[in-house]
Amino acid sequence: MPFKKSLERTPWWLVTIIIIALVLLWNMISDQSYQRIAGALSEGLLTTIGVTFTAFILASFLGLLIALAGFSRYRLLRECARFYVEIFRGIPVLVLLFYIAFVGAPEMVKLYNWALQMPIEAGWIEKARTRDFSLLWRAIIALAISYSAFIAEVFRAGIQEVGKGQIEAAKALGLSNWHRFRLITLPQAMRKILPPLGNDLVAMIKDSALVSVLGVQDITQLGKVFSSSTFQFFETYNVVAFMYLILTLSLSLMIRAFESHLRRNDHH
Repeated sequence: MPFKKSLERTPWWLVTIIIIALVLLWNMISDQSYQRIAGALSEGLLTTIGVTFTAFILASFLGLLIALAGFSRYRLLRECARFYVEIFRGIPVLVLLFYIAFVGAPEMVKLYNWALQMPIEAGWIEKARTRDFSLLWRAIIALAISYSAFIAEVFRAGIQEVGKGQIEAAKALGLSNWHRFRLITLPQAMRKILPPLGNDLVAMIKDSALVSVLGVQDITQLGKVFSSSTFQFFETYNVVAFMYLILTLSLSLMIRAFESHLRRNDHH
């Protein structure tokens, strides 16, 4: 009976994924062609991680600001926050990536040159050029803007979960809006917010593959370049899939463990 129960509780989907990952890992270790491919893509792995976490930090900060604007006493700020969320949630990431890269970036450069026209003409600073705005940062900004709309909704839902009675008690104690938010609202909301934020981070890792369309040297782009030059498409994309699988699966398991930890704490 205990053995039968343990079989029922075994996550066979996870066991299957681990077996597939181990097979791919063994091929990468024992096969020289896989070793060469993994070495060629290793730099792209660092780029993917860097792009994802930089964009996620920016998206979280911007999403928090948008969520707070949605709770503002001023209707204009609330309307602007809702407008932002609805617009950028409705635009596909790939479309926004192209828009920021080829429309937004040149316009930002023009705005920069216009705002700093006097020091530029005086020779104190150099005039900015569109080609100086790296494609890497255009991709990061596009991902951050796209995901900030979704993260703003995560923050909004988490903040709304905090009991109004606690807020009223804090007001009665004379705490300012900032102190109420920092000491009461945000710490309690984070317990609800962190798991879905983790899911957004996993989704961003997968969507970061889209930056390859701009020529950013991430895993996908280096995989395309290597496979087109060696014609080892099967082996190359096995390694690409393996790298993304390791990143997303490890993060997903950490999120699940964190959620279980929060549930145990809530029961205690």
